[in-house]
Amino acid sequence: MKKLFKVLLAAAPLVLAGNVAVKADEFVRIVSGPSGGSWYPLGAKMAEIFGKIGGISVSNGPGGGVGNVLDVNKKEAELGWTYGHTAFDGMKGNAPVFKSTNPNIRHLATFYPAGLQTVVPSKSDIKTYADLKNKNLSPGKLKWSGYAAAKLIFDKYGFTVEDVKKSGGTIHHVGYSDSVSLMKDGHIDAFTALTSVPQASLLDLEFSPGVRFIGVEKPILDGILKDNPGYIELNITKDAYKSVSNPVPTLGAVTIMVVNKDVPDEVVYNITKALWDNHAELAKVKKVWNSVKLENALLGAALPVHPGAKKFYDEKGIK
Repeated sequence: MKKLFKVLLAAAPLVLAGNVAVKADEFVRIVSGPSGGSWYPLGAKMAEIFGKIGGISVSNGPGGGVGNVLDVNKKEAELGWTYGHTAFDGMKGNAPVFKSTNPNIRHLATFYPAGLQTVVPSKSDIKTYADLKNKNLSPGKLKWSGYAAAKLIFDKYGFTVEDVKKSGGTIHHVGYSDSVSLMKDGHIDAFTALTSVPQASLLDLEFSPGVRFIGVEKPILDGILKDNPGYIELNITKDAYKSVSNPVPTLGAVTIMVVNKDVPDEVVYNITKALWDNHAELAKVKKVWNSVKLENALLGAALPVHPGAKKFYDEKGIK
């Protein structure tokens, strides 16, 4: 009987305090990005902001664009950072990145554009992506959108990750901080990341030992944009990195946040409102947040918008 009582008590949605029934908080887990990137500190600040909303408890954990879609779909997280094209591919189950559909993700907000950025040591003889096919590379972790984008680029230049290994090169599936260390120690020839422009890890490498950005050639870029409408064209310029003399063309993507469809409408409405009401607080964390605009909150929304978020955007006249 005592065991049965404990089980019933643990399973109950209400917590008894004296004679008053108190509803348990809704738990909201955010999966953001790796340490050294922009997503993780911004996700941590969001957790702090959302945690002030009554009735919910919020946490922030590391993640990656592809893995976050999978986690939110399975409701192993309620909110996740990703990219517009990654979310669309995830919802549809588009190969080779996704093996099945992820129908439980919904659009919450569009944030800012990111760029696929590949750097090599400034004195390297590597000039194009084609030169990477037998080199030591750090293209991101397995479930990161950056790794998926890097593999797409490699394929367009006529080689695969397996070809790199067969040719004597190596692939390091590590995060930003480890990639910086590997390049500074001379253990990798190129580091690729799909992230905000500029990005702290790349600024670190630009300072020492010095790096050069590799661009995507126009015919290849045009072909990718034609086949993958979720991507955009983006130029890396000296406004972001002092070492860039001429604009470097590359793939761009829109950073978004997705939410599980079963998160209550009221909770999502309050989260969406808190997100935009605290714009200035997020801008203090990362300057890139200054480019995030409410009027662009539904830009590139290739998923259905969660009803709770839609209610807020309808009130603000955002289409």
